[in-house]
Amino acid sequence: MSFGVCEYSLIPVRKEPDQRSEMVTQLLFGETYTLLDKHKDWHLIRISNDNYEGWVELKLVSMISEHEFKHLTSNDYFISSELVQIINNNTKNNIFPILLGSSIYNRGNESFYLNKQEYVFNGSSLSSRQAVDRSGIIENALMYKNAPYLWGGKSPFGIDCSGFVQMAYHLSGIKILRDASQQATQGETINMIIDAMPGDLCFFDNAEGDIVHVGILLPDSQIIHASGYVHIDSIDHQGIFNSHTQSYTHQLRLIKKIL
Repeated sequence: MSFGVCEYSLIPVRKEPDQRSEMVTQLLFGETYTLLDKHKDWHLIRISNDNYEGWVELKLVSMISEHEFKHLTSNDYFISSELVQIINNNTKNNIFPILLGSSIYNRGNESFYLNKQEYVFNGSSLSSRQAVDRSGIIENALMYKNAPYLWGGKSPFGIDCSGFVQMAYHLSGIKILRDASQQATQGETINMIIDAMPGDLCFFDNAEGDIVHVGILLPDSQIIHASGYVHIDSIDHQGIFNSHTQSYTHQLRLIKKIL
């Protein structure tokens, strides 16, 4: 079995091994993965944090040893907590941006190595083992406010509903699954919205009963979610109510407590 790590700001992960195939998720700097298969100039990967699978172009794959993979995935790490920050690759003598939620393997100005490349990061970061509270989840979510919707996106420059929820929790060191339908299988079910608390996840279905949307509950009967862009709407037992259109946009199906 082979292993890899993302050494770029952002890598698209596609449903099929084709540039024209839909992007199903993204890799952020420092994320690790397992290589499962190869087809022409593409590798099928499984992302370590959520076991999500998809195809990445061979030229963007950075191979690491099994020893390094186990070291990166079994030890504490840090999570970039600024929208955009610069990282320095001392080995190649270049700098490039990394985005909110990227994985960093040092603290302060200490150097660290990925795939035999020496990096230095001096930006702000959070421990993956930090103490978790609901207010932190909400603060993380608000960092993405006004980010445009992008199917498969995980960054402040484009994000989908489940990617938004996943990243808000990731910034607090909590691993949850990638898609809304997968996230709906996690945690404890809350039967009534009046019993739910800020930071809980609200799931919404379509006419066929499929879970198609998710958002994070806020105080005062509000919800923050990625629909068109990341924004705040009102919510009640029926669903999400948009004050601009004066209509319900999403039908509430399920509430889950993760914390």
